[in-house]
Amino acid sequence: MTHPFLALTESDREEMLRTIGVSSVDELFRDLPAGVRFGRDLDLEPPLSEQELSAHLAELAARNVDTTRELSFLGAGIYDHYVPAVVDTVMQRGEFLTAYTPYQPEMSQGVLQSIFEYQTAICELTGMDVSNASGYDGETVAADACYIAKHVTGRTKIVITEATNPQVRQVIKTYAPGFGLEVVEVPHRNGTTDPDDLAAAAKDAAAVFFQQPNFFGCLEPAPELAAAANDADALPIAHVDPLSLGMLEAPGRYGCAIALGEGQAAGNVMAYGGPHYGFIAARQEFIRRMPGRIVGETVDTEGKRGYVLTLQTREQHIRREKATSNITTNQTLLALGGLVYLTWLGPQGLREVGETCLALAEHAKRRLQERAGLELLFADRPTFKEFAVRVGRNARDVVRDARALGVHPGYALGRDYEGMDDVLLVAVTEKRTPEEIDRLADVLAEVAR
Repeated sequence: MTHPFLALTESDREEMLRTIGVSSVDELFRDLPAGVRFGRDLDLEPPLSEQELSAHLAELAARNVDTTRELSFLGAGIYDHYVPAVVDTVMQRGEFLTAYTPYQPEMSQGVLQSIFEYQTAICELTGMDVSNASGYDGETVAADACYIAKHVTGRTKIVITEATNPQVRQVIKTYAPGFGLEVVEVPHRNGTTDPDDLAAAAKDAAAVFFQQPNFFGCLEPAPELAAAANDADALPIAHVDPLSLGMLEAPGRYGCAIALGEGQAAGNVMAYGGPHYGFIAARQEFIRRMPGRIVGETVDTEGKRGYVLTLQTREQHIRREKATSNITTNQTLLALGGLVYLTWLGPQGLREVGETCLALAEHAKRRLQERAGLELLFADRPTFKEFAVRVGRNARDVVRDARALGVHPGYALGRDYEGMDDVLLVAVTEKRTPEEIDRLADVLAEVAR
């Protein structure tokens, strides 16, 4: 029997065996010693018909829980922001959905133009001069930025704040031996980084890496941190939330050399943690050190505007020792979603989303204190859309019990920080309503302490 969804049939096997000149699969593998053969049929359930298989897969998919079915206050780098319908509408156009790397500009002007406009949007957002055509995620572009710093300065020490996303720090540490880098962490003080501590660590460093807002949701003294790095002739690198930049100063305007981050919050759904896109932008002087690809604007022989892949600092295009990244592709389609989202919002809309997140997060702080009796951690630090609260017992147990009531209350910080086993990181985006915040407070009042 043949099945339209199976590529190989029994008649196909027989034809191939005849062509090879053997009578059976056993004869084909006769030279393999019996001791290394499996020796029996695989212990698998009988095959399903197409209809049965479709129903089975639907049942498996229904076990997944998303934010349309469970109220979520999860953050820690991936956020439940609203993604307008126009994003999917544009991303699902065949011209973009099926596009490959635009090596042939005469065939790829639409994709090239969209990348160019994405780069422009990222530069405007971060206050930087140049951006590449996106990266895999906020972690790998962070590691790439550290390698850029080594190329530029000739130094090998990377200073990174403890209040930076633990996954970002871990990826940088993973890359460091291959890059010949030493990673030094600067502890936080009550939720933020002390510029004097950073200045002391920054001596002879290639780069100083910090996050704004940081992993605890607190606002770092970013201009002072950048100044401390510049005073040590180290490159200041800021890992930023793109949706914070409608309200907070752009890194390029307070002295950073490189700005980067996870782009998911701007135009991508949570997607169970990925895939998403990373963005990285820098001052003009570092353009030839940037990883990946950069699209440029030019004119053709008739003087008409056109777009081309201007720079490609990848090992498949230049000498390996000069390449600044070994990742040979990027997330162009998802970055396009970011471009559509930012274009849809515009500068004023971006500011309004930020203001809404800020206002709702402040409201949530008050309700969790008043209604659930919880204590704010780092209460004297200003925050953006995330904040930390003590829940009176192990936060992982609180998460488990709250989920049983249909609410995911946040991220257990004890997974990454000693002494914070009873601390929950709560994220509040513009999608959350005052009624949902009250629901969170009621659930935590029941399951915490």
